[in-house]
This record gives sequence, C-alpha cells and structure tokens, in this order.
Amino acid sequence: MPPVLYLPVIDMPDDQGRMFAVRPLTNGRTGLLAYTALDRLAACCGEQQPWVMLPTPELGRVKQAQAFDVVAFDLPVPTSQRSGGRIA
Repeated sequence: MPPVLYLPVIDMPDDQGRMFAVRPLTNGRTGLLAYTALDRLAACCGEQQPWVMLPTPELGRVKQAQAFDVVAFDLPVPTSQRSGGRIA
C-alpha cells in the first residue's frame, strides 16, 4: 500500500463544495476512486481532473464522511464519463 493516495474530487452543483469520486462498480458495490500516482490519475480521469493528496491511513476518515464499499485503485474512467478533461 502506498503512503499517499491521489483522490479525484467532483464539484457539487451550486458551489456547495466538493466530494470524493465514488462510482458504482460492475458487481453492484461502490468504489472510492484512488490513484497510486498522479500520472495515473491524469491518465485514468483526465488531465484537468481536480484531486487531493491523502495519506493512506486517513482513508477511514474519508469513509466516515462519504460512504463507499471498496477502494478502487487506478481504475480507468471511460471517456464517455468525462467532460473537459475531467470526470463528468
């Protein structure tokens, strides 16, 4: 497990802040998108994707703030789910 992760964030409508990117997975569970390197985040989410760096031990704090079932490492987001170089 890497010491830090890069988590893409999504802007909420009406300037209500940001949330972490959690996506439905093919098995019906939800996955927190997490990337082990910044270049992987850019390749998988888009060059303009906003992100935060998080120490790996802080994942529990993220789960308390925003529910997810699993951490999905280095998962490519299909281009059909991106707009403007970021996750749509």
